[in-house]
Amino acid sequence: MGVPSLCLRYFYNGGVVPRSVTKEALSSLLLTLPSSSRRYCCSNQACATTEQPCLRSTDLVALEYADLNLTHKVSEELGHVRIRQHVNPLSSSFSIPADVPDWNEVFKDPTLPLMVDIGSGSGRFLMWLAKRNPEVKNYLGLEIRQKLVKRANFWVKELALSNIHFLFANATVSFNQLVSTYPGPLMLVSILCPDPHFKKRHHKRRVVQKHLVDSIIKNLMREGQVFIQSDVLEVALDMRDQFDAESDVIHHINALNQCVLCDNEGWLLSNPMGISTEREIHAEFEGAKIYRRMYQKMA
Repeated sequence: MGVPSLCLRYFYNGGVVPRSVTKEALSSLLLTLPSSSRRYCCSNQACATTEQPCLRSTDLVALEYADLNLTHKVSEELGHVRIRQHVNPLSSSFSIPADVPDWNEVFKDPTLPLMVDIGSGSGRFLMWLAKRNPEVKNYLGLEIRQKLVKRANFWVKELALSNIHFLFANATVSFNQLVSTYPGPLMLVSILCPDPHFKKRHHKRRVVQKHLVDSIIKNLMREGQVFIQSDVLEVALDMRDQFDAESDVIHHINALNQCVLCDNEGWLLSNPMGISTEREIHAEFEGAKIYRRMYQKMA
C-alpha cells in the first residue's frame, strides 16, 4: 500500500469521520507511520493525489475530544478567541496574585481531592477528565491567557460540570496562595508541554522554577503525584532536574512501581492520564518524542 492510500480521509457529510472508524484506529494507524509519511499524508501533494481532504493533526485533536461534543459557539461577550502562543510571565501585568475564589461556589463538593493543571490551555484535557470523574475529584486549571480561561469556563457551563473550574493566574505567583486555601487534599499537579522559552536569557520565564516546585511539594498530599511532560528535550530535562533534586521528599514513580514502563533514560513510555493533550497530539503527529515523568510524594 503506497503512502497516498494510507492518507486518512474524511468520507461524508463534508468531512465527518464515520462512527465505525474509531479515533483509536485512526490515531494508531497514523502514528505508526514515519514522520515523513505523516507530513506527506497532510501535504497538498497527497491530497491532490487522492483528490480527497486528508486528516490533519487538528482533526486528530477533534477526534480525541469528540466525547465532549464542544461547539465552537462562544458567548457574545467573549467573541472570537485569538490565541497568543507566547506571553512573558514576568511582565508586571502578570505579577498580581489571582484572587482566591469561594471554593463552595466553584465546586459542588470542595472537599474532594484536587488535580491542578498548570498551563491548562484550551482546557479540554481537564474537561475530559472532569467529565469522567464527576463525583470523585475536582479539577482546577491555571492559565495565563485570560481569553482561554473565559472560553474554558463558558464550555464548563455548557457541559454542566460542577467539579472543574479555570482561573486566570500566573502559577509562579499564585499557586501557593490558591492551593493552600483549598479545603480538600491536593492529589495531583500536572505541567504538560509548557512554553519552552528557548533563548537562554528567557529561561527565567519558564514556569518550573524552584519556588514553584517547593510550593507544589509543600501542598501535595502524602502519596500525591506530579506529572510533567514536554516534547522539547531541553525543557523536559530542566523540569526533571528540578524535581529530581527533591528526592528526599518525592520519588519517580518507576522507583515505587516496577510495573510502570520507562525507557533507559527513565521517561515514561506512555501517557498515564488516559487522554492526550492537544500539544502532545500535534507533536507526535509530526514525529516528535514526548518526554514524561511522574513523581510521588513520600513524606
